[in-house]
Amino acid sequence: MKLLIDPQVFNFQKYGGISRYYTEIFSRIEKQTNNKIINPIYNSRNIYFNESILIGPKQILHNFIYLLMKLLGKNLRDYYDKKNIKKTISKLTKGEFDVFVTTYYNPYFLDYIGDKPFVVTVYDMIHELFPEYFQDDSFNVVQNKEILLKKASKIIAVSKNTKKDILRFYPEIDEKKIEVVYHGQSIKKSDFNIPSIKLPQKYILYVGSRATYKNFEFFLDSVTPILKNDASISVLFAGAGEFTEEECGKFKALGIMNQVNQYDFKENELGTIYNKALCFVFPSKYEGFGIPVLEAMYCGCPVVLTNYSSFPEVSDNAGVYYEKDSVEDLRDKIVMLINNSEKRKKHIDLGYKRIQLFNWDIATEECSKVYKSVLKNNS
Repeated sequence: MKLLIDPQVFNFQKYGGISRYYTEIFSRIEKQTNNKIINPIYNSRNIYFNESILIGPKQILHNFIYLLMKLLGKNLRDYYDKKNIKKTISKLTKGEFDVFVTTYYNPYFLDYIGDKPFVVTVYDMIHELFPEYFQDDSFNVVQNKEILLKKASKIIAVSKNTKKDILRFYPEIDEKKIEVVYHGQSIKKSDFNIPSIKLPQKYILYVGSRATYKNFEFFLDSVTPILKNDASISVLFAGAGEFTEEECGKFKALGIMNQVNQYDFKENELGTIYNKALCFVFPSKYEGFGIPVLEAMYCGCPVVLTNYSSFPEVSDNAGVYYEKDSVEDLRDKIVMLINNSEKRKKHIDLGYKRIQLFNWDIATEECSKVYKSVLKNNS
């Protein structure tokens, strides 16, 4: 089976769950004897792709050219993004592939794919559920996603909850067309004790974006009394860049400026950050899946999250659930984990057990079955 891969996500995402998913899946498929990944990418900003077996001499050369030109003051990002798409169109037109795998929702390829099958993965339905957060959506996600969902040979949903949400918005789609394939996680046990990271002694962990539906201010309102009650506890915000002036103003107004830290981690440092935390809090209003939940469980870090969206499907009884939109209940659950060592150990152990159900090898096998099924249907 020859899979032609779409460069979209590798064009715009430096790192993140979507590009991580595809890199892990495509890298494993490439190793399989009877399968081949046709890779049209000249150059990518994506750190996962650039560290994977998917990158070949051509990509290494163009990455070098890109970096050299950047040092000389010329940014070729837009040039290479367009070149990646142009090369993909050339591959589509020649038709020397079996299945096309689109990595995001731009339907540019429909004019060139002919009668070849394609598969689209839906990571979440956030744009449809929370349109107020995406008023300036340059990707036209909702409109483009609808086009692809209706035309795709198969749809992969990253959770049963995401499949349910797809059918909620598009009930005309045959549910048999949608297959659920869970994610895995990529942290290694060797990453649990990286001595070069300077971490607070006792900290509550928050990972990733602090914008919009991630519920950052709700989280702050919950943890502020905990921090004020115990000066030895702090919050570590991992990733998403330095604090903005607005965020710093909020911290100062709450009187917690000296108990908040931000750290932009390297990939191999994330295991240590989870492993040393008192707990990981995921206050997001919605996630299609939520890879950080798997990461935390794998690293022996208890997870506090709401009993909503895909969360109970992923963490099951390993998660510590708070009542949706309740600042007080979230605070109570965090305090319980901090003060009750037996409960903390119980949820860590349940997390170790739960994580056994999720890995990239399983995900690759299930994705391969989906790709092969459309090949059979198309022959």
